[in-house]
Amino acid sequence: MYSPRPSERVPISGVQDVVTARSSARSMAVQLGFGAADQTRLATAVSELTRNVIQYAGNGFCELIDRSDLSNICIQIIVEDHGPGIPNMDLAMKDGYSTSNGLGAGLPGTRRLMDHFSIESAPGLTRIDTSLARQRIREKYR
Repeated sequence: MYSPRPSERVPISGVQDVVTARSSARSMAVQLGFGAADQTRLATAVSELTRNVIQYAGNGFCELIDRSDLSNICIQIIVEDHGPGIPNMDLAMKDGYSTSNGLGAGLPGTRRLMDHFSIESAPGLTRIDTSLARQRIREKYR
């Protein structure tokens, strides 16, 4: 029987918290058996999302949840803040759009990196729920 690893919740209020959340995501990915490319995908997604929290809301949290089962390894990432919200979701999800003179790759890039991506936003709450899953590699027994 599979026993999931404990969830980890990282408060986000400064640049060091981005590093902590990124490191925690990579560590959980390693423990679950994700390959190097997927570890990088997860770490990149967490970095992008938590940087947005600091830049636009000031603080929030990143929760890393092991959703693995006997057949699949899966990490769910929830990033939430209570800032002003995203005024125009359609624009925010377009490549190249930025309200901060950045590259405008954060949200659309994260959506491409992950298997699941959903976002809800209104003044007082932005919540992004994303995950990456892979089929477990099973050893063949002879």
